[in-house]
Amino acid sequence: QVQLVESGGGLVQAGGSLRLSCAASGRINNIPVMGWYRQAPGKQRELVATQSSGDNTDYADSVKGRFTISRDNAKKSVYLQMNGLLPEDTAVYYCNAFLQSYSIDGYRNYWGQGTQVTVSS
Repeated sequence: QVQLVESGGGLVQAGGSLRLSCAASGRINNIPVMGWYRQAPGKQRELVATQSSGDNTDYADSVKGRFTISRDNAKKSVYLQMNGLLPEDTAVYYCNAFLQSYSIDGYRNYWGQGTQVTVSS
């Protein structure tokens, strides 16, 4: 089975930093895109950052200059370095991978279970 496992969430004061990690496991052929989404209470899930296998990146305007996404393709992992955290960054952060596995036809999105990030004032 394909699984995405996240780690690194927690409680931090405003201005602090956290580093989120996500590792994909299973019989995976290719992962064109990996990234992070977040969902705050009462809000829709939104894209935070993505990175392609060719290292092209995309960031939400609200996190540009503060967050940095990176990948380790050999480890099938993606990371999110979050600096200068703000209370409005508080949310559940979900790892996402657009990938092809040996057990499916074509490509589809997979999601992690989410990790809580809480930023206090």
